Amino acid sequence: MKFNTLLKKLMNKGDGSKDIAKQRLKFALLTDKLEIKTDTLGNLQRDLVEVISKYFEIDKESIQIDIKRSEESSALIFNTPIIAAHRQQGIPMA
Repeated sequence: MKFNTLLKKLMNKGDGSKDIAKQRLKFALLTDKLEIKTDTLGNLQRDLVEVISKYFEIDKESIQIDIKRSEESSALIFNTPIIAAHRQQGIPMA
């Protein structure tokens, strides 16, 4: 799934148009302030999905990526439903 598709999906949660516009502006301002390109976030999402999929079966259609920023730091939030854990040979499941 391309980042633009994900972004559109994230922004269409049934909220009013005012809330949607506010979310889009907030995300655009954060990425501009952090100097993160849309392509970079798309590549990051692809890489994260690839790595996480080695360990978990995830719902790739429900992935949400967000950037939370405070005065001191920024955090990347990657949220996806986990359907199941993959068993790794030689590693017992807890």
